Amino acid sequence: MERRTFLAAAGGTIGALWARPALGGQDDAKRLFNISLAEWSLHRALYGGELTHLDFITRAREVYGIEGVEFVNSFFKDKAEDKDYLKQMITRADDAGVRQLLIMIDGEGRLGDPDDAARTQAVQNHVRWLDAAKTLGCHSIRVNAASEGTWDEQAKLAGDGLSRLTALGAERGLNVIVENHGGLSSNGKWLSEVIRSVDNPRCGTLPDFGNFCLDWSRKDDPDAWYDRYEGVREMMPFAKAVSAKSYEFDDKGNEVRTDFRRMVRIVLEAGYRQYLGIEYEGDQLSEHDGIVATKKLLERVRDELKGQFE
Repeated sequence: MERRTFLAAAGGTIGALWARPALGGQDDAKRLFNISLAEWSLHRALYGGELTHLDFITRAREVYGIEGVEFVNSFFKDKAEDKDYLKQMITRADDAGVRQLLIMIDGEGRLGDPDDAARTQAVQNHVRWLDAAKTLGCHSIRVNAASEGTWDEQAKLAGDGLSRLTALGAERGLNVIVENHGGLSSNGKWLSEVIRSVDNPRCGTLPDFGNFCLDWSRKDDPDAWYDRYEGVREMMPFAKAVSAKSYEFDDKGNEVRTDFRRMVRIVLEAGYRQYLGIEYEGDQLSEHDGIVATKKLLERVRDELKGQFE
């Protein structure tokens, strides 16, 4: 079952262009961007058994009033090829009026593995998730560009794995998008170079506002962090999704680690007008309150910038 039809995909174009079904009460054309919810925002509830993957779909709409969801494969790891389960996901989404946007893929091998056989296996491991994403009507799968070696060696290896996987995604009308997720992938310059080397309009990025630590073993060292604003700016020409990562808020409701107004302006200046996905990862607030706080902040910033961007 497919609910999105790709209209065009040109090199360097911001986001995939797809026709979306109308949802009651929504007027997408008048918005600078829509707001989606990343499943990771509720990872404690999911891992703790307080919430199921299927219930996440319903909760996004009924509790938070959010119409788009971004899945994490860890929460339905053994269901990628389970047609009955995927059908249940589709039914839940359709009944709730929710768009299933993408699947974030982890734990399926390194697409930039120096070992040719391991890299090939990693590509093959992702194929079942491409098929699942197609069945659900998603526009993309999010992958990682993990590798090892020098700057150039990693770029070549990651580019090879991504090129092969993207070709398979293109056959299915899907995008393969890379998140800044540690190591050199959190270096905006390196990642943008890799995407350019792949040279396929179906290969893009998912800029995350917060994932710019180059070495998590030194996460408390400022030198271990890439400039988040520069990184997002470098990734935006290839962005097909954006993750509004949040951790903690001040008494005015502003995120303390990221200037959301500055960051959203960078996103909009790049011409991006699709979804910004809430991904709350803090422990100051509960998961529920963190999601609500992030949504309120995004809505406030969207209202403040209204009229400044067409």
